[in-house]
Amino acid sequence: MKKLLNTLYVTSENSYLALDGENVVVFEEKQEIGRLPLHNLEGIVSFGYRGTSPALMGACAERNVSLCYLTPQGKFLARITGKTKGNVVLRQQQYAGSKDPQISLDIAKNCILGKVYNARWVLDRAVRDHPLQIDTERVKTAENFLQNSLDLIQKSQSKDQLRGYEGEAASIYFGVFDQLILQQKKDFSFQGRNKRPPQDPINALLSFVYTLLTNTITSALESVGLDPYIGYLHTDRPGRVSLSLDMIEELRAVLADRFVLSLINKKMVTKKNFSKKENGAVLMDDDLRRKVLTEWQNKKKEVITHPYLKEKVEWGMVPYVQAMLLARHLRGDLDGYPVFLWK
Repeated sequence: MKKLLNTLYVTSENSYLALDGENVVVFEEKQEIGRLPLHNLEGIVSFGYRGTSPALMGACAERNVSLCYLTPQGKFLARITGKTKGNVVLRQQQYAGSKDPQISLDIAKNCILGKVYNARWVLDRAVRDHPLQIDTERVKTAENFLQNSLDLIQKSQSKDQLRGYEGEAASIYFGVFDQLILQQKKDFSFQGRNKRPPQDPINALLSFVYTLLTNTITSALESVGLDPYIGYLHTDRPGRVSLSLDMIEELRAVLADRFVLSLINKKMVTKKNFSKKENGAVLMDDDLRRKVLTEWQNKKKEVITHPYLKEKVEWGMVPYVQAMLLARHLRGDLDGYPVFLWK
């Protein structure tokens, strides 16, 4: 279990939650593993199947503490609330902000600043760690371009201008992405980002992992009461989780891209795991899909220090922290949305 801000996260799939007086008590195999005063919480997120006592559910409903249930893999199941005024007000603020040109631009800027900042960090890390295996001058040139892009992004006057800077930065970043492939270079050649369908093994892996991360972010947004379909940079379309697509930007390079690179560089995947269709689409086989899912779950368990909270959290909890921070900004508790800037 982990308390972040005013939300309790219970990550063990075998945990059972109960009420003892004014305290939330977490049991695992009938043994108490922790307790917290209920009045200190505004939400509880459980990743387990064991459930919650009726007494605790009633107390949470009475005190307007939301209860959110997800599978151990992070798939959103349900959210239970009592009085709905909190989520209604939050969503009203979210909807109003999405229609306000300045508010939506400011949040969109932060998301793209996070994307470009973290992409630059990935390139800088490669130069420092593997100077003899990569074309350092080429990568440094791309890194400098991304650094200069940060200032342009901050000065953007419109979303169209912001999208232009973001597109240029993404093109430069993916233009040197092949330099980050240190092993199996003949089998995993990268000539640029493509999708719908992906036309090479690396793009197939990237698309699959981006989907996994998007699903996690969608669950995180649901858990705090935000509408994942109302975004700030990505336009609203039926069935598109626009806010999730906004928030994935800051985590693409530092989490998803580095994960894919590790699979290749550690030789956890081979070209035998892929097949090519007549239309050019490259597909992953079932064995690789299962392996990627297993390794992704392991990655999510790695502990880091969150750069804004300065607390230790698992990688898998980062989307939930960011969703909480965005909700706090929309409520007026934070002056701006503190995007995830990896260091």
